[in-house]
Amino acid sequence: MGGLHIGIAGAGLLGRLLAWRLASGGHRVEVFDPAPGPQPAQGRMTSGLGAHGSPDSGEPGEAAAFHHAAGFTAAGMLSPLAELECADADVAALGWRSLELWPQHVEALTAATGLPVHFAQRGSLLLAHPSDRGSAQRLLALLAQRAAPTPPRTLDATWLKDEEPELARGLLGWLLDGEGQIHTVQAMAALAAAGTLAGVQWHWGHAVEAVESGRLDDRRFDLAIDVRGTGAKPALPMRGVRGEVFWLHAPGLRLGRPARLLHPRHRVYLVPRPGDLIVVGASEIESEDRSPVSLRTTVELLAAAHSVLPALAEARVVHSESNLRPALPDNLPRVERAPGLLRINGLFRHGWLIAPALVERALAGLQDLHPSEELAS
Repeated sequence: MGGLHIGIAGAGLLGRLLAWRLASGGHRVEVFDPAPGPQPAQGRMTSGLGAHGSPDSGEPGEAAAFHHAAGFTAAGMLSPLAELECADADVAALGWRSLELWPQHVEALTAATGLPVHFAQRGSLLLAHPSDRGSAQRLLALLAQRAAPTPPRTLDATWLKDEEPELARGLLGWLLDGEGQIHTVQAMAALAAAGTLAGVQWHWGHAVEAVESGRLDDRRFDLAIDVRGTGAKPALPMRGVRGEVFWLHAPGLRLGRPARLLHPRHRVYLVPRPGDLIVVGASEIESEDRSPVSLRTTVELLAAAHSVLPALAEARVVHSESNLRPALPDNLPRVERAPGLLRINGLFRHGWLIAPALVERALAGLQDLHPSEELAS
């Protein structure tokens, strides 16, 4: 099979996933991104994190001169059922399909690179304090309506105590069967390494200004792919939605599943990671401000997390950062095809949830852009 010469603008999650899959299918792939390399930037509050996201004894990092991909910041919750609160049925279907694809991808990435990529699929938890029962019931009714026949499953105190003994007593809980999680920093590293092994040529420190049919700026390709996120403006009506997260180092604390607290102001999430880490986040602010995490977010999110996991009182904040989720006006993903051109954008807060299935769908349609060529599916 003759391979195409493909240029990709953007080395975030979509760019890396596309590059790896296309290069593995025999195509010549070049990727352009303004970042100086495949690794994430160290944030202002980083106290030293190892290559795979575990604490080490390094000194605090300085703010980087570039903004790393939103895929690094994401907690990696794979929650098609929970996301029905703010997404449509197609996003949920993409999410369930991606939960089938992620284990295959993780196995292939680990086999190719030897790098660890933590993936788990034990379901996720919805939690609420008794005083918030009313708002929790409204959300549960919405999810039950949209997710039949697999609505959240009500949990009793015995189940919570036996399965998640670190949780605060008295919480209301529901299990979302089948949901999962992936370690985003590990997966981003593995995708870049696997792409290199497959022959991808990475052009770091190179921002693409214009993507047109068969062109990235003045470079010509058989196919040009635009996955620049918020950098795709003005070709797409993109906006950035600010999110803020914390990494807490809590030795000995055990949380077996990602959890969402149905808080009056936020949907606070807590995601366990290897190395005794808990990722805490939730903020969703209509702002393209990339400044450090705010005091309000720090106080509210960490207090909410502590109310769920009392043992976090002695945890250490080893990292915090803010980033922008790339969103279109309807907050839904968009795939645009034209001869010699593919654009994928608007993944919003669903990037890790839907990326594998969205890429699968996009690659399945690429033969329409090049009728004489058959791309790898």
